[in-house]
Amino acid sequence: MKKNILNKMILLVSKQYASIGGQAVIEGVMMRSPNAFVVAVRKPDGTIRLRRDQWYGLSNKLAFLKKPFLRGVLVLIETMANGVVSLNYSANIAMDEENKKSALSKGISESDYEKNKKSKEKVGFETFLSIAFSFAFGIGLFVFLPHALTAVIEKYSGAKWDLQSFQFHAIDGTIKAFIFLTYIYLISFLPDIKKVFQYHGAEHKSISTFEAGEELTIENARKYPTFHPRCGTTFIFFLMFVSIILFALIFAVVPIGTHSPVILRHAYAMLFKVALTLPIAGISYELIKFVGKDPNSLVGQVMSYPGKLLQKLTTKEPEDSQLEIALSSIKAVLMLEEKYNLKEASTKKITVDEIDFHSLADIETSNFKLNDFLEN
Repeated sequence: MKKNILNKMILLVSKQYASIGGQAVIEGVMMRSPNAFVVAVRKPDGTIRLRRDQWYGLSNKLAFLKKPFLRGVLVLIETMANGVVSLNYSANIAMDEENKKSALSKGISESDYEKNKKSKEKVGFETFLSIAFSFAFGIGLFVFLPHALTAVIEKYSGAKWDLQSFQFHAIDGTIKAFIFLTYIYLISFLPDIKKVFQYHGAEHKSISTFEAGEELTIENARKYPTFHPRCGTTFIFFLMFVSIILFALIFAVVPIGTHSPVILRHAYAMLFKVALTLPIAGISYELIKFVGKDPNSLVGQVMSYPGKLLQKLTTKEPEDSQLEIALSSIKAVLMLEEKYNLKEASTKKITVDEIDFHSLADIETSNFKLNDFLEN
C-alpha cells in the first residue's frame, strides 16, 4: 500500500507540462514556444496577418535563470514585455486602414507611411517605458492602494491588529482581490475587451487541442473548454494568495520601521512589499507549474479551482473566426521551431517578418508533437 502511494507521488512530481503559452490581444492571439514568438491578428479586410520572430530570451544566454523560483521572475518580466509588444502591434494592425487613409489624405505617400509604420513597430525606448508604466501601475493598484486602505480601516475602526498581525495582511489581500475582480468585471462590459476575452478563450482551446495531440483544426478546438490550468489569470490568484501568506510570515518576524512615525512605517512596509514582488512571482510560478503537471488529480483540481472561477470572468466562448486566429498562431510557432531548428540555435537565426494568409489551411503544418515541448 505504502509503495503504491509512493509511486503515485513520484509520478506526480515527474509529470511534465508543455512549454507553449499565449496571450489574447486586440483582434488576435500571441503565442510563444521556447524559441519562437508569433502574433496572429485578423486584419480589417478579413485576412490573417502573422508577425513571426525567433525568441532568444535572457535564459538562452544565462542558463541559471531556468532554475526553479528564478524562472518565475524572468517569466513575469518577459510576459510583460511580450504583452506590450503584442498589444501595440495588434492595435496598429486594427487601426492600420484608418491610419493609412488619414495619412494619404494629408499628402503622405504610401511608401513613406509604410516606412514610418515600421519604425514605430520596432522595440525601443517607448516599449520599455510602457513596461515600466505597466509595472508601476500594477504596483500602485495592487500594493500601495490595498495597504493604504487597510491602514485607514485599522485606524478608524478601532482595530488592534497591526503590521505584525495576520489580520492586517488578510484584509490587505481581500481588498486587493476586490479591486482586481471589480476592475475585470467593469472592463468586461467594453465591446473591445469582450472580444479580447473571446480570443483568450480561443487561445486556451487551441493549446488544449495541441496538448491532446489532435490536429489543429477549428472542429477539434471547438469542443475544449475555455479554462486552462496554466492561465495567467490563475497565476494572478496565486500571486494574491502567496502574498498574503508571505507578508504575514515575514512581517511577523521582521520589524519594519518599528520606531518610526506611523506614516513612515507604512511607507517602509509598502516599499518592502514591492521588493518582495519578484520572490512572490517566483513562488507563484512554481505553484502554477505544479498544478499544470497533473490538473486532473485531486490536488490539481483543488488548487486550480479558484483560478477556474476567475477565468469565468476573463474568458468567453470564441467564434470560429477567433479560433482560426488562435490556431494560426500556434501552428506558426510550431512551424518556425521545426523549419529553422530553433532548439539548436546558439544565436538568432531569423528576424522579424510579417506575412498574410487567407485561412488556417494556408499555414504550413509542423510534424512536432507535444513530447517535443515538454519541460520538467
